[in-house]
Formats: sequence, structure tokens, C-alpha cells
Amino acid sequence: MLTITPRELHEQLTTGQARFTLLDIREDWETRINHLEGSMFEPMSGIDPSLAERVPADQDIVVICHHGVRSAQVAQWLEQNVHSRVFNLSGGIDAWCHSVDPDLPKY
Repeated sequence: MLTITPRELHEQLTTGQARFTLLDIREDWETRINHLEGSMFEPMSGIDPSLAERVPADQDIVVICHHGVRSAQVAQWLEQNVHSRVFNLSGGIDAWCHSVDPDLPKY
């Protein structure tokens, strides 16, 4: 499993270099507090191999959760069962709030 820091992801997203599907695996109540624009929402409990049909084949997946623990588990499972290039957002949305966008609500 690969990792990407919030700053690295932000740089790729803002320069147009990114070829990612952002997969937010947090619960609905968490995504109502904050989220990254353009993310696909799929709670951790709902992840299954059919996800491959909804992710463009030419894109990598960046898995997002609150602190990066749940997303690491899902990223590893996705890499083994669904998609070949999967990244875990290191530190999760919390790290994104602290290092990239401090205006996003924190929880």
C-alpha cells in the first residue's frame, strides 16, 4: 500500500497532475462535518469489489478517513482485491485540516 501526504495530494490536485479517485470511507455524520470536494463517499462497511466498476481504470484511488487508520485498512484490502494502485491519505482529513486547509471544520 502506498501513502500520500495531504500536502502532496493538494499539490497534485491544484496543478492538475492528479489522476485520483478520492474515496472517503468515513460515516455519513463525519462527511457532513467536512470533506474534500469531488470525493466519492462509501462508508467502510459498504466497500466491496463492485467499487472497481465505479473507479475509472486509469485513476489511482486515494482512501480518506479521519486519522488514516481505517483508510489504511481499506486501502490494503482494495489493493489486494480491487485495484492495483491505492494510496492512503496519511493522517486523514484531520491532517488535511491542519496542513492544507485550516478553515475546514475539525472534529
